[in-house]
Amino acid sequence: MNKELMEEGKVEAEPLSVSAESKKVKKLALPKGKKGRRWLKAVLALAVVGAIAVGVSRLGGGSSTAMGASYVPVAAELRNLTISVTGTATLEPADAYNVTTLMTGEILTAPFEEDDLVEKDALLYKLDSSDAQETVSRANISMEQARMQVQQAQEAMKPTAPISGTINEVYVHDGDSVVMGAQLCKIVSSKDLTIDFLFPYTSSSSFYAGQPATIFIGNFDGSVQGTVVSVSDSTALTSNGMEACSVRVKLTNPGIVSDSFTASAVIGSYSSYGNASVTMAGSAIVYAGGSGTVSGFGKLSGSTVTKGETLCTIDSDSLRDNLKSAKLNLESAQLSANTAASNLDNYTIKSPISGTVIEKKLKAGDKVDGVSSGTLATIYDLSYLKMQMNVDELNIGKVQVGQMVEITADALPGQSFTGTVDKVSINGTTTNGFTTYPVTITLQEYGDLKPGMNVSARILGETAENALCVPVAAVSRGNTVQVAQPGALAEDGVTVADASKIEERAVVLGINDDAYIQITSGLEEGETVLMESQSGGGMTAAMGG
Repeated sequence: MNKELMEEGKVEAEPLSVSAESKKVKKLALPKGKKGRRWLKAVLALAVVGAIAVGVSRLGGGSSTAMGASYVPVAAELRNLTISVTGTATLEPADAYNVTTLMTGEILTAPFEEDDLVEKDALLYKLDSSDAQETVSRANISMEQARMQVQQAQEAMKPTAPISGTINEVYVHDGDSVVMGAQLCKIVSSKDLTIDFLFPYTSSSSFYAGQPATIFIGNFDGSVQGTVVSVSDSTALTSNGMEACSVRVKLTNPGIVSDSFTASAVIGSYSSYGNASVTMAGSAIVYAGGSGTVSGFGKLSGSTVTKGETLCTIDSDSLRDNLKSAKLNLESAQLSANTAASNLDNYTIKSPISGTVIEKKLKAGDKVDGVSSGTLATIYDLSYLKMQMNVDELNIGKVQVGQMVEITADALPGQSFTGTVDKVSINGTTTNGFTTYPVTITLQEYGDLKPGMNVSARILGETAENALCVPVAAVSRGNTVQVAQPGALAEDGVTVADASKIEERAVVLGINDDAYIQITSGLEEGETVLMESQSGGGMTAAMGG
């Protein structure tokens, strides 16, 4: 693999053991650990610069090993491989919000300070809203007026009974044309009755409002109860010259009593003079609320109706237009009232999230002037930190949600933190033919890390423990390796002495990165493989591509 393809994908390998066979061939064994890797890199560099091919020969066994050529011998050994993807990013809070407002007014209260912890919907600022409250009141009045106009327009088309009672007179019939204000019918209330009685006058305190009265209605057996509603201030003389006062009594109609009935009464210890005429408590005439044609008037004289009952329909183009216009006006008034109420709510500014106050720019007494005031306060949710790392298209396939991430920061030397891959986006960004994908990483425990810090991250991918490994450069196209048998190399340990003792062997590959590759089959621990010093073998050759 070329250098560009290998920069972000890393593999961490640790030597576990070296076979006895590799110990016997002292010149073919490499030092272990980091020292061995430094030795390997040095040999590769020297071999590329200074190796000279002495001769070229190919053996009939299929090996392409050249006699006299320089090679780097490496022993196959067990290592722990961990594929990783590295990158850098800037830390961010879990959530952040700049508090702003479109309203204008003086700040009345601002009960918080920087570094305070605030809950969602906690009060941050209360602005003077007196003008907004007046606007709400006016809007509500306009809405009620519009609602009344709709009701009037509806009643103009569908007149209703203003009281409960009996239709006493009918003035129109179906099909008649009427004009606004025309009489439609007369309704007489039959529920309540009033009777004016004459009683002997003794003193002004003998009768009073609210006093119970017993009523005897002609042609009815028994009596009914009523209540005194008023007593006249003056007196009159009866036909026999007795002084009397007028007492009005109200009672509920016990049946089908009408104004053709008479009655007498007893109040306290006094009886009324003779019988008095019964009066129906009230009556009402129904008028046309607009001009049009009458239909649906099915009521006849003597029919009983209840208050609010529709009596008929009066139809015309003008009445329909009036109703439509009234409904539109009501809808507009409702929208205005809702907008005014919403604006009033905006004078109370609450925290949109739970978090820590990072900055407070305005305080009580300051003037807010809508958007020109900018940010009033900044709140961070620091329940966790997050970062977005861009991963190139060659390595994005190695990243999965849930993988652990090692994180370090130059600002905190010697400290390491653990994160988790939270999201792998498929919305890539292509620049100069090279595509990267954003990977979101979260840190639940972040110690002294702070939002805005630049950090390095290493996403830990697939792991193979005790894996048999060789350098990537040792694998040739077609997934083969050159295995050196005893006597294959000269005494210098890098020059081929006997090509017949070098075997080209097919192997099965496992996980890999730019440094080492796992051999799952075809090679044994301790066997020595050769890397031709003049070869630029990389991942392309190793993977058969």
